[in-house]
Amino acid sequence: MKDFQHAIVVGASSGIGAELAKQLLESGCRVALVARRRDRLEAVAANHPDSAVVAEHDVHDTAAVPALFQDLCRQLGGLDLVVYASGVMPPVGAHEYDTAKDLEMVAVNLAGAVAWLNEAAVRFEGVKAGTIIGLGSVAGDRGRSGQPVYNTTKAALATYLEALRNRLAKQGVTVVTVKPGPTQSEMTAHLPQGKMMPAAEAARRILGKAHRTGEHYLSPAHAVAFLIIRHIPSWLFRRTKI
Repeated sequence: MKDFQHAIVVGASSGIGAELAKQLLESGCRVALVARRRDRLEAVAANHPDSAVVAEHDVHDTAAVPALFQDLCRQLGGLDLVVYASGVMPPVGAHEYDTAKDLEMVAVNLAGAVAWLNEAAVRFEGVKAGTIIGLGSVAGDRGRSGQPVYNTTKAALATYLEALRNRLAKQGVTVVTVKPGPTQSEMTAHLPQGKMMPAAEAARRILGKAHRTGEHYLSPAHAVAFLIIRHIPSWLFRRTKI
């Protein structure tokens, strides 16, 4: 794992975000844990009171991000890593078209990421160093019928991160898009968990790839499977159950 000294993890109250925060703290990194549920953040931070900063924040409140970002940088004493791990994926029926539910996914999965990672881009471009990690998903690789807007938000996030990567690579900034497959978390609690990757293992693999700018799957099997899935012709894809 790359040796980080100061990190902000947005979405650190559960799932992969909480595990990333724990593993960074255990490595000796000072970490700002950001999410809505303060009690959950404090539980994650409990064993590291001297190196954890807890910040209660709702990612819907994008206007609050610039000031909070600067305050966390001051409290940490620097910054070399920002992770955006917030995400929602509510159950969606096969014939459901609920605009409110869909726009909630856009707000949390995409708009919040843009608000936080724009701030990271400005800071890291200025100092010509730093790492940005965004949690995409294999779900963003195709427009699957089961989760139209979740897929859309993850595809859009991947495109946004690629654009940041193309802007910032010349400035020495690493931008990493991670595409986890099915992972055990609160977000997937309504789905069968048996074959899913534990969140702690996903976090370990993400930090192992944090030094490699680019787009990464967390298992070779997913990399091969989704290479094939991306190239299935649309007329044939519509006839599959993927």
